[in-house]
Order: sequence, then C-alpha cells, then structure tokens
Amino acid sequence: MSELASRASELDAADELAGLRERFVLDDVVYLDGNSLGALPAHVPGRVEDVVRRQWGELRIRSWDESGWWTAPERIGDRIAPLVGAAAGQIVVGDSTSVNVFKALVAAVRMAGEGRDEILVDATTFPTDGYIAESAARMTGCTLRPVAPAEVGPALSDRTAAVLLNHVDYRTGRLYDLPALTAAVHAAGAIAVWDLCHSAGALPVGLDEHGVDLAVGCTYKYLNGGPGSPAYLYVRRDLQDRFDSPLPGWNSHAEPFGMRPGYEPASGAVRGRVGTPDILSMLALEAALDVWDGVSVEAVRAKSLALTDFFLECVAAYTPAGRVESVTPAAHAERGSQVALRCHDAGDVMKRLIERGVVGDFRHPDILRFGFTPLYVGFADVERAARVLGETVAG
Repeated sequence: MSELASRASELDAADELAGLRERFVLDDVVYLDGNSLGALPAHVPGRVEDVVRRQWGELRIRSWDESGWWTAPERIGDRIAPLVGAAAGQIVVGDSTSVNVFKALVAAVRMAGEGRDEILVDATTFPTDGYIAESAARMTGCTLRPVAPAEVGPALSDRTAAVLLNHVDYRTGRLYDLPALTAAVHAAGAIAVWDLCHSAGALPVGLDEHGVDLAVGCTYKYLNGGPGSPAYLYVRRDLQDRFDSPLPGWNSHAEPFGMRPGYEPASGAVRGRVGTPDILSMLALEAALDVWDGVSVEAVRAKSLALTDFFLECVAAYTPAGRVESVTPAAHAERGSQVALRCHDAGDVMKRLIERGVVGDFRHPDILRFGFTPLYVGFADVERAARVLGETVAG
C-alpha cells in the first residue's frame, strides 16, 4: 500500500461523518459528480412509494390536506433554511432555479425603485442565469451589465438596481465573498440576489447573518433531492411585503380558493409560489433531506476542505508534471467543494475515467470537474480517483 493510500485509510478511520455513507445507495464506483446530481438516499424509494400508492392511490384529492401536500413548499423550505443559514418562514420550494432567478431579479428591480435602471450580472455565470437576467432586464427596461465578481465594487452606482451573483463558480469551484459583496451592493443602495446552487449543502452560507436580500438554489446537487427536484427561493423577512413577483399565480394569492379575478398577494414566503407544485418530486426531496438529521454544515465544510486538499495533494503526486493544472483556488476562503483541473484532452480523459469507475464530468473546452460531497465521499475514494487519473493521463 502506498503512503497516500495508508493516509487515506487513517483519515477515513478518523472521519466523524464516515457513517453517513450508509444513508445512500452507492456501489464501488468513485462518485465525484454530486455537484451535478447527488446520490440517492437509501430511504427515498420507500417514501416515494408511499406517496404514490397510498397518498395518491388511496387518498387521492384528500392528500392535499390530509397528507400535507398544500403546505409542502413552505414546510420543505423550512427544512432547507438551516442549511443556508436562514430562519424559518423565508424560503419557499417550487419551480426551477431559472424560474426563481427570474422572479427574484424582476422583484429586485421593482423594490429598488425609481432611477435605478441597471442590472449587474456575474460575467462568468452559468448560462441560464445570464439568459434569464437578459430577459428580466428587457422586461423591466433596465440595462444589463456583465461584470466579473471582482469588479462588482467599482461597477456599482446609483443606477444599480440589482446584482446577480453566484456563490461558487460552476466551472472553477471558486468561492466568492458573499458577506463583502452583499455589503458593497447594499452600500450602493441596490438589491443582492445570490445563486446558491453550488454552495448549499456543501458549506455555510449565512443568508440571515449577512443580510442577503434574495437567493435561489437547486436541490439536486449537494441536497440530493433527485433529478429535476424543485428549486427554492429565499426572500428576507423584512422584504416580503415588498416582494412583487412577476409571476403572480393562484398559489401565491391571499385567497387561492377564492377564485377572484383580481390578484392580491399572500403574506410571507408564500408570495414566491406560482402554480400547483410538483408533489411527487417535492416529497422525494423532503424525504432526501432526512439525511441531514444530526449533521452540522460546519462539519461538512471541514471535511470538504480536507477532501479537496487531499485530492490536490494526490493529483500532484500521481500525475506527470504539467499534464493537468488546477484552476480551483488553493486558498480555503476561495474554494467551494469541487476541484477543476485544466487538461487539453479533458473530454476524452473523462470518458476513460468513467470507464474505470471514477465519475466526474467535463466542461467545455478543457475542464475536468470533480465534486466532493462530504456526506458520502471518503478519503480512499479521493486517493483512488487521483491514482486512476494519473494512470489515465500518463497512458
């Protein structure tokens, strides 16, 4: 056994989160793509079967009340809240991340008030955020200005209405300074909107602590909610009575069953709802969140950093010099829970890694991306992945 393999065994033996792996359906594959789709929690199939067979199959329409379907968006939002540093009553679950970005941005511009006609958007953002921001800008009569997160400060002005930023860059894994950037946006009198897709469930976010205005995120990555599981929208409590959604559906009406022709928004986080929620996937998500029972986000973050540190060390030891290059920051304060390696033939390399039982993903044109989900990834997985990578790129 190599020195690194021995260290991996020692680290796994000392890992306080190691037992959580048993809560998931896993095999002998090293799964490092939980930043795209989280693994299946083992108890979810049974819970979904109950939803389908009993709640839908037997109770049918009664389940909206008797099985708690109607209140699921807020109830599940309150389950997510502690994972992103929010008190209850500020998160509603439903729709996709894209739809929630649209709701948040348009509502942010409306809250910003007269004379503010510019939206800043992360120039390196995931494409759909950019597409949605462009549409929101056209709808609200704003100018859209893409800027690098490092340039947000100088770009802010008394024209800025809203700023849409990613907490973690989806390609590089760079973690941005949410507290400092939020404070800068507020100092300019604008509204901060954060995309938490690559941070929620991997590291502390602190939405309430840092005064974030609005935030969105998906649930199928580090929250393990399943493919296409519904996203969520956070609206800070003191802003909820001013949240003017561009999608005023019947589910967010003050009297949803009043069937009135005029729209009157409900109070609280319910304002973020639109239409009838996707109950099957929503309740699968609710079941999946049980894996977080008794788990500290701070402990998850500590393990995440240890895993990514160890992976970078193993990659340096196992891969030929100059063959791959990390584009993920080395500094802990700037690193999410993934490592991105630049490799000129990355697409082919990832195919061969997957064939050998190491699953990450490829991002055009030359990025090998590896996500580390501390709930089920161990240090032996990390050593094996780096060793197979070294053998693959040397071959």
